[in-house]
Amino acid sequence: MTTIIAPRVHDLGGFQVRRAVPSIETRSVGPFVFVDHMGPAVFERGAGIDVRPHPHIGLATVTFLWAGTIRHRDTLGSDQDITPGDVNWMTAGRGIAHSERTPQALREGEHPLHGMQTWVALPRASEEVAPEFHHHGAATLPRIERGGALLRVVAGRAWGEESPVKVFADTFNVAVDLAADAEIAIDDRAVERALYVLEGDAQLDGADIPARHLVVLDAGTRPVLRAKTPLKAMLFGGEPLDGRRHLWWNFVSSSKGRIEQAKQDWLGGRFGQVPGDDEFIPLPER
Repeated sequence: MTTIIAPRVHDLGGFQVRRAVPSIETRSVGPFVFVDHMGPAVFERGAGIDVRPHPHIGLATVTFLWAGTIRHRDTLGSDQDITPGDVNWMTAGRGIAHSERTPQALREGEHPLHGMQTWVALPRASEEVAPEFHHHGAATLPRIERGGALLRVVAGRAWGEESPVKVFADTFNVAVDLAADAEIAIDDRAVERALYVLEGDAQLDGADIPARHLVVLDAGTRPVLRAKTPLKAMLFGGEPLDGRRHLWWNFVSSSKGRIEQAKQDWLGGRFGQVPGDDEFIPLPER
């Protein structure tokens, strides 16, 4: 039986972020331990997103946009704009800090933003790997087009295609765009899977599902997703985690002690500096 989860909504000054994972109903789907839906929003002139430098350990961040541009900078020296259809994959491993901001040129007028950011917990054997950042342009991702459906394999494998994004465990991550009345049978290869509807009216095996909700799918099934109106959705999941993960602020680890160390490292300035961005987010008090 499928489970439908309403995300928690955070209003960041007129810009809404909906967090679907973790939740009371599910702490993870495959290796995905964090699922955020950003927007849709239209920023006024002079406005934008300004996520100051902050740290991560033990995970990879995955950013995918349907609209807008975000500039990523990190302690490795990366400086990269992500635009619709691209993938930014940042492996934190033993530690990295990064910032995410709207480029200054876009702030000269109104500009949209709509997308998803997810966190993938690294397998225990890879939690302390060296940090890396990789940008994959939209043209490099496998595209499957059939009967009003556009499927883009963001990471991992699906429908017989494989993304060029380097992953650490079996991963299922697909951006779905359906025209009105189009439908697809969802790939059943991944052990754990979930569907998040960003926009549009959808049905799953003939039953209505609400927009901006998460649907955890039963293993081994091939439910049919149908669009009643033009639809944007994201599929994610894959191999189950190899043990419990602890999440505190921006840190993910199989060890509580490792998270305590990361707190002290951030307080002590040991994550390094983000070139071109000298602000930072202080360690939360709780």
